[in-house]
Amino acid sequence: MAPAARERLIVALDVPDAGRALELVKRLDGLVQWFKVGLELYLSEGSSVVERIRSKGYSVFLDLKFHDIPNTVAGAVRSASRAGAQMLTLHAAGGPAMLLAAAEAAEALPSAPKLLAVTVLTSMDQVQLQAVGVAASPAEQVLRLAQMGWHAGIRGFVSSAEEVAAMRRAFPDATLVIPGIRPAGAAAGDQKRVATPEAAIAAGADYLVIGRPITQAADPAAAAQAILDEID
Repeated sequence: MAPAARERLIVALDVPDAGRALELVKRLDGLVQWFKVGLELYLSEGSSVVERIRSKGYSVFLDLKFHDIPNTVAGAVRSASRAGAQMLTLHAAGGPAMLLAAAEAAEALPSAPKLLAVTVLTSMDQVQLQAVGVAASPAEQVLRLAQMGWHAGIRGFVSSAEEVAAMRRAFPDATLVIPGIRPAGAAAGDQKRVATPEAAIAAGADYLVIGRPITQAADPAAAAQAILDEID
């Protein structure tokens, strides 16, 4: 049986302080189980905001995209676990040694966060990849990095909805978290590779990360409910 829609929607709290974040959490009470804490909010508030969201009974996806030497990333995984994060991102581009160190650190923890390797950012297209020296298409690069991550022990991935069907075929047992989701008619913003909630779920996504279409809506609860209806 597929999980309920509220278990598959992750609302991105891309706001600058805990006050605004917790107000959004309150307004979405009863609709959403998962909230994403990213760089902007984490650098402003630190681990305390993760702990405060968790104390209210919600699940936290900590999206800090670790990318450093293996020992540093392993330590960061342990620290994130102590803060209460239940999902955690690291850049697949950090390489197999870094990914393996993260996976081994998580395996040794009593309640480890789910590790998600970020493949190619949804803000990047072919032109952006070529600018950093990658000749492959986004789809090719996503699968290459995911394959490397899988061999290093990573069992969750972040990619755009354009790649999710191919990712599901290649990794049927992986957890696939898909950002860059925009309801029909919503502005794409700085995202390059986007899809609607319905299309992403149909293609094989486990979780959808949605921020501005909910958090910047006049009525965030109504916007979230419309997306939940589309997921269902």
